[in-house]
Amino acid sequence: MKIGFIGLGVMGRPMAQHLIEAGHELYLHRVKPASAHLVEGGATACASASEVARSADIIILMLPDTQDVEQVLFGEDGVVSGVEPGKLIIDMSSISPLATKEFAARVASRGCDYLDAPVSGGEVGAQAASLTIMVGGKPEIFERARPLFERMGKNITLIGGVGDGQIAKVANQIVVALNIQAVSEALRFTIGAGADPAVVRKALMGGFAASRVLEVHGERMINETFEPGFRIRLHHKDLSLALESARLLQLMLPNTAIVHQLMNGALAKGLGEKDHAALIHAL
Repeated sequence: MKIGFIGLGVMGRPMAQHLIEAGHELYLHRVKPASAHLVEGGATACASASEVARSADIIILMLPDTQDVEQVLFGEDGVVSGVEPGKLIIDMSSISPLATKEFAARVASRGCDYLDAPVSGGEVGAQAASLTIMVGGKPEIFERARPLFERMGKNITLIGGVGDGQIAKVANQIVVALNIQAVSEALRFTIGAGADPAVVRKALMGGFAASRVLEVHGERMINETFEPGFRIRLHHKDLSLALESARLLQLMLPNTAIVHQLMNGALAKGLGEKDHAALIHAL
């Protein structure tokens, strides 16, 4: 397929690499030195998002936030100015579910299809092509994109209509954040009370408190190895999406708000680029 890919950051670079290795023809925008190897591997660099859209049949976005997606889609020389009816836009960024529905409607007015397909699994998952991909959109459009998703991830689920993939991603980030808070508090208590946190963690892993967060991030916390798999800065952004959506929907998310405040503290400590397991330092 002819694939456009915009957003060649820590996650986007390996995702694009997997598509190149699968034999797809890639068109890229915003190629920087860190992503120059993709062009050397056969991809084509484009001067604008609209040029990407004119060249490709499917355009994938992997961008930091809602405003970035809106700018790339609808800004000057944006994707929408270059698309023709029948093309497909797939947004794999983690952004507002409510804004996603609006973006999809605007894209549909140009005769194009839209999927939201945020991912979970971090940099490690992107490199290993083992991402969890949560998709919102029409089933027949999902099937059109499935071969691409299968080159980038393992657990691929059509959640429902457009925007539902983003809803699932926000829910994922709430669960992970609250688990990280729980493990942080448990280990802070363990250390403060004088027990060996490594032994306590091992004991807890054999009981009902066992979790993936306790297994992976609990070890990170004990060893204080906080090189990022997923940065606090980005998780803070995702919780901001959860709380803003909850405000508009008049829902209470009290513990999400507490963890959001703890992440504010972590950012104030200069920990934004550290792994989200470093939340323990905010305590």
